[in-house]
Amino acid sequence: MAASGPVLYGVIGGSGVYKMDCLTDVSEIEIDTPFGKPSDKVIVASIEGVRCAFIPRHNRNHIYTPSEVPYAANIYALKTLGVKYLLSVTAVGSLQEHLKPGDLVVASQFVDKTTGIRRSTFFGDGCVGHVPMGLPFDPIFADVAVHAITAALPEVTVHPRGVMVTMEGPAFSTKAESMANRAFCGADLIGMTTATESKLAREAEMAHCVVAMVTDMDAWSDAPHVDVATVMKTLASNGHHAQIFTKAIILALHAKGEFKCEAHDACQFAVMTKKDHIPAATLKKLEPIVGRWIN
Repeated sequence: MAASGPVLYGVIGGSGVYKMDCLTDVSEIEIDTPFGKPSDKVIVASIEGVRCAFIPRHNRNHIYTPSEVPYAANIYALKTLGVKYLLSVTAVGSLQEHLKPGDLVVASQFVDKTTGIRRSTFFGDGCVGHVPMGLPFDPIFADVAVHAITAALPEVTVHPRGVMVTMEGPAFSTKAESMANRAFCGADLIGMTTATESKLAREAEMAHCVVAMVTDMDAWSDAPHVDVATVMKTLASNGHHAQIFTKAIILALHAKGEFKCEAHDACQFAVMTKKDHIPAATLKKLEPIVGRWIN
């Protein structure tokens, strides 16, 4: 927990969002966790007096592939600071004609197609737990985000829902894969980080919201297939939008005041292992995550 009290709002920035220009009273904090070091120093600062914490997902120098991002350390570090509302910003490809580069989408569901090489749970090492994930993104948080973005960026097309596929990467999709993902449950977007981050956020009992910035049309259409140059060109021309909508969402959340959601008690009935069978070291590292439910 921060010396000045809990920091309720956390932001994880994705490709092209390595800093937040609206921050004041900035402190950079080195946090070690039982799951390693976070992607970068955690920036704890203020947005018009509202305290928040920020982590650049891939590091400010973009040194981590989507598979290498220390997701568990990032979420654990934010949890220890007191974060209850987590906003993730991510760059994605479009799988549907109506979702154009430059559009913003507030995610409503995800499909996890990662291959299991990354850690997507805090459980294990002698403690088994299962959290509900039927609605991975909090609908109240999403509604606040949609209204805040629309008010702050009236010139930008904002979609209030979208199903996101999370692939392993780091290579982009083949055309066949892209077309399959389009057909698969009518998925709308594809990225490489959301599912992993969201599963851990749920175990950490954080209300989660993902704002996806559409950068390309992936590989299914007749448009030029996605490459890094395409992604970065769109991010360069629209990157200022992330600065604006992130600030707007945090301020709108603060104005609304604290609200309760399913995620905030996600671990209440999650742990299946009896306390006296959980190794002491595991109990210690899981204390910030499920300590209030198993002690």
